[in-house]
Amino acid sequence: MSRDLLKTLPQFIAPKHTLTSMAGKLAEVKVPAVKNRLIKRFIAKYNVNMSEAYEENPERYACFNDFFIRHLKPDCRPLADADIVSPVDGVISELGRIERGQLLQAKGRYYAVDEFLACDSSRYEPFVNGRFATLYLSPKDYHRIHMPIKATLQSMIYVPGKLFSVQPATARTVPRLFARNERLVVFFETQVGLMAMVLVGAVIVGAIGTAWEGDLKRLHQVQAFNYADQPLSLEQGDEMGYFKLGSTVVLMFADGENVNWLPSLKAGDNIRYGEALATISPEPV
Repeated sequence: MSRDLLKTLPQFIAPKHTLTSMAGKLAEVKVPAVKNRLIKRFIAKYNVNMSEAYEENPERYACFNDFFIRHLKPDCRPLADADIVSPVDGVISELGRIERGQLLQAKGRYYAVDEFLACDSSRYEPFVNGRFATLYLSPKDYHRIHMPIKATLQSMIYVPGKLFSVQPATARTVPRLFARNERLVVFFETQVGLMAMVLVGAVIVGAIGTAWEGDLKRLHQVQAFNYADQPLSLEQGDEMGYFKLGSTVVLMFADGENVNWLPSLKAGDNIRYGEALATISPEPV
């Protein structure tokens, strides 16, 4: 039995939703003795770089969740002069082309665009030969999510689901992991066509939120949000959302021909919000 499987097996029997609910409540506790101890132990365990935080003093955060979605100092993450930048601090789990509607989860494991996006064919079919990048946020990372490119918000779908961990070992072990987990699918229109940003939930993740809706309530049914009558335009670098504890963002572009990931990037590379991620091919003259 592989080491990855041994690490993952307990997740199939653990009460993940109950544990996540309990962790979420603990993360909102504002009793100084409790929240200060939680925050300081977390900083020490994961070697969090507080010198980048707008508020460096851990005792000044109202609760653990406020610390976890901390803001960075201005100009701490300058935007690269690039067509598309990384929306998060994290590790590139996988990136490449969507092949006939299949996204690579990990070596030898794939999941389907239609199941993942959980929408009708008119919405998912444009992505079947597009591009994708899977970005994993570890506990120590900055957990706010930003716009990789200027875009207009179109619609959003909350999809309830499992709460498996999204750590690399789990991605290598659990079939269709990202298509089974809770997720928030957000569709945008950009200069290069449709873009989807999928925020994948995980065990202990207290909440997924957006800049325009705040925390999304966990329900047992799909929720659809349509912004056609109230379009929201977002600039590159604008905040679009956050995780209250670590998880994964899958960035998808329908245009598989003109969006090109930087050739220097590969799975396993660290990347920070604002760093160059992709180029857009110029239109033929």
